Parts: sequence; C-alpha cells; structure tokens
Amino acid sequence: MIPSVNTTGNATSSNLKNDLLLQALRGEQLSRPPVWMMRQAGRYLPEYMVLRRKYDFFTRCQTPELVCEITLQPVDIVGVDAAIIFSDILVVPQAMGLEVLMEEGKGPSLPAPIKSVDDLKRIVKPDVNDQLHYVMDALTLTKKTLDGRVPLIGFAGAPFTLLCYMVQGKGSKTFDEAKSFCFTQPALAHQLMQMITDTTIEYLIAQSKAGADVVQLFDSWSGLLSPADFEAFALPYIKQIVAAVQPHCPVIVFAKGSWYAIEAMAATGAAVGVDWCIPPAMARSFAGKHTTLQGSFDPAKLMMAPADIKKEAHKMIDAFGVQHYIANLGHGITPNIPVDHARAFVDAIKEYNAK
Repeated sequence: MIPSVNTTGNATSSNLKNDLLLQALRGEQLSRPPVWMMRQAGRYLPEYMVLRRKYDFFTRCQTPELVCEITLQPVDIVGVDAAIIFSDILVVPQAMGLEVLMEEGKGPSLPAPIKSVDDLKRIVKPDVNDQLHYVMDALTLTKKTLDGRVPLIGFAGAPFTLLCYMVQGKGSKTFDEAKSFCFTQPALAHQLMQMITDTTIEYLIAQSKAGADVVQLFDSWSGLLSPADFEAFALPYIKQIVAAVQPHCPVIVFAKGSWYAIEAMAATGAAVGVDWCIPPAMARSFAGKHTTLQGSFDPAKLMMAPADIKKEAHKMIDAFGVQHYIANLGHGITPNIPVDHARAFVDAIKEYNAK
C-alpha cells in the first residue's frame, strides 16, 4: 500500500475535487476504481492533431502553454480521473547531452549513440531544474489550470529503457545492440544506468515539487530481458528510484512484459502497472493484496463496439477487484482508436458499482 504523502503538499486529497487515484494508491475503500489511459494526451484526439500540424514535437514538449492544453484535452474530452503531463521519456537523454531527433511518423533518432568509454564522456548529469525547466514550468501551469479537478501525473523512463535508446540510437523491436552492450560491456552499461538513475531521481522529485501528485516510471523495454537479466540490469535502478522518490509522492512502476518481476517491484512499495499478458489473478498473487495494481486492458480491444468495451472493462474490474486497483490500458492508446470508444472505456469504469 502506498503511504499517505504530504511532503510537498501535492499528494493530498483536501485540494482535489476528484481524488480517486490517490485513494486507490493509498488502498482506501472505493465503489469503483479510478481510470486513466497511458498516452491519453495525444494522437487519437483530433484536437491534438490540430496542434501537431502547427508545431513540431519538441516545440509541443517545451512550450508550457501547449503542454498544458494537450494535457487537459483528455480530461475535458474523455473524462479521465487523472491527467498525465504531456512530455517524452527522451527529454532526459537530451538533457544529459545526447542529440534527440523526433521525425513525425518515423519515431526517435539519436544520431550519436553511446558505444564506448569515450562516448560516455559526452554524457553529463544535468541540473534538471535548468535543463528541464520547461517540464517543471508546464507542470506548475497545468496544476494551476486543473484547479483541483483531478490529480496530475508526472513521469520518466526507467534506466534500462533509456539505455536502449541511448545505445541503439533509434527505436527497435529487439534492441539487440543495446542488449549486447549490456552483456559485453556490463561495467560501462551499469555506469551509464547509474548516471541515468541519479538524473531521474532528481527529475522526478523536481516534478513532484512542481505540481505532480503522482509519478510513473516507464520501463517499456524491460520485457526483452530474461528474469535474471532484469534482476541485473533493471531492478537495482528501479529500486533506487522508488526509494528516493516515494517520500515525495506516490510512484507507479510499469515494466511492460516483465510479469516475472511483479513481486520484486511490489516489494519496493510502488504501485505496479501490468499488461494484458498476465491473468489478473496471477498478477494479484505475485503482487500481494496490499499492492495497488494498474492495467491491463488491451488497447486493441478499444476497436470493439462500445457495448462490448463496457462488458470487457467490467470483466477486467471483476478480475482485479475494486480495491487496490487503477483501471488503465496495458500499454498506450493507439492512434486508430475512435474518441467515442475511448470515452466508452472511461464511462464503463465510471458506471461500475462494487457489488
């Protein structure tokens, strides 16, 4: 169970009109779970696409007014119980000294990836309040604009996932070069991930101070690791981050595909996100009854008819249970999902009443 937090004044319920997310994280009794969707502020929304056509990606990320507008869109349009700040996990490698390009339709590109000791010398541990001030400015503005309607979520990429991009230099389905880097140059890999970890801790604490009520750590590619390799290259850094950040605000850890590590992640005291590849009962047995779980609706199911979405969403809640649970997708919402179907999912959760 996530402890009650009042270090910064953000993660309290008194100033929120809708604090279901925080209640779920604290393990309080609820009649239905809170609901939000990963990647909810983005490319499935026509209103977002208008801004995408006008401004390039990093302009959207680095302009607090645009970030605020984009972050609030799913709250206004779809009715989710939490807002997640519009940003990208690759702003951290960017702040650490790597060039990051984002081409529409092509994904991220890092033209000068890390391959050697000499390459690592180009990496710096930044002053996050300086290099990433635009994220903090956006959080503060968005928190003020939300005016307590729903909690605000901040986020960062986990060290192994960021290493994947920093070494591979681009997106990949296998990240074979990044994994080989870990296996053939483990000391260098650990050095890089420790630098990422130190930066991420400061970054997430700064997000909390700037207005984030909760933060989520995304290990999007840790599922490429075996259980033993996850324990070597991912878990130690997740543990460090959760331990350092949790006194400031609640933490959710989402390590996609790493179902075998649910017990270890739950032991950190964080809430744990799960995808659709593990049965809810198994996830609960691994996590324990006092850990808040989040997930695990397959985004592809949002293409179903709204009536069927409702049935599937209610089955999901029945399987996880209302308490210690946050309804969400098992990964980010995809661009092809009709807005009405996304709203049907959210409405289905809101209509659920504990029996």
